[in-house]
Amino acid sequence: MSDRKIIAVVGATGAQGGGLVRAVLDDPEAGFAVRALTRNPDSDKAKALSAAGAEVVAADLDDEASLVEALDGAFGAFFVTNFWEHFSPEKETGQAANLARAAKKAGLKHVIWSTLEDTRLWVPLEDDRMPTLMGSYKVPHFDAKGAADEIFRREGVPTTFLLTSFYWDNLIHFGMGPAKGPDGRYGITLPMGDGKLPGIAAEDIGRSAFGIFKRGDDLIGETVAISGEQLTGEEMAAAIGGAMGLEVVYNSVDPELYRGFDFPGAEDLGNMFQFKRDFQEAFCGPRDPDIARSLNPRLQSFADWLEVNADRIPLQD
Repeated sequence: MSDRKIIAVVGATGAQGGGLVRAVLDDPEAGFAVRALTRNPDSDKAKALSAAGAEVVAADLDDEASLVEALDGAFGAFFVTNFWEHFSPEKETGQAANLARAAKKAGLKHVIWSTLEDTRLWVPLEDDRMPTLMGSYKVPHFDAKGAADEIFRREGVPTTFLLTSFYWDNLIHFGMGPAKGPDGRYGITLPMGDGKLPGIAAEDIGRSAFGIFKRGDDLIGETVAISGEQLTGEEMAAAIGGAMGLEVVYNSVDPELYRGFDFPGAEDLGNMFQFKRDFQEAFCGPRDPDIARSLNPRLQSFADWLEVNADRIPLQD
């Protein structure tokens, strides 16, 4: 490992980070080694990464000192935060600040920060097209990440800003798969109207990040936006139904109705989908799948992803 550049990966047991860990391990000729950062090195997922060849190190995003220690000796790092663990944009911003300061102290040569747009640049707080949430945000899990971009710039961290897209894996893990309606038909429900929704396999986020590291330093300071495909709700429903062997319809609802659904984060997601629907050019435009494909030749289309994962999507009766 000593002759390889070490990439430290935050969220290594999760969706994005796990994809990057596997991408590095699958390409030993690229000249990189991988260090998986996790709060619990004794977890089954962490042990599996170690068995696969990753170095596993304990680190806590709320503890800057632990991050500095975990990053010591690394060439670069992939940073991601998980709003859905705590639902606190302030906590997420604090974790991003810890990561940026730790990266600076550790002398990292290249950081990839998994980020999203600060929607307040398009929809100011006083704009009543969508409600202001938590007093200071329109889409909290977007805005906190987008605002944190400036922290990395201010700290002078050599950073590539990676704008991600909707995980198709949410159909499996986030309760967004087909649900049976009053008429007995299965449907997916989104407040997207006829707008396109850029999506991507979570695994491909990690693979695209590895492609950025392999490009060298030419993307440092740049913003790179990725998606696997951009589909309307109708197109997604038809693809899901075809892969699962049943009729699946698309239920387009008003964002206000979606914000009132009874699950944690419904307001945030309702605003998020409305932002994507109302600002199609700003959101879809940068996320040209050809960009991701140039970084990750194995990029999956939605049909590719469904071929492997359709039988994992639960039906909600």
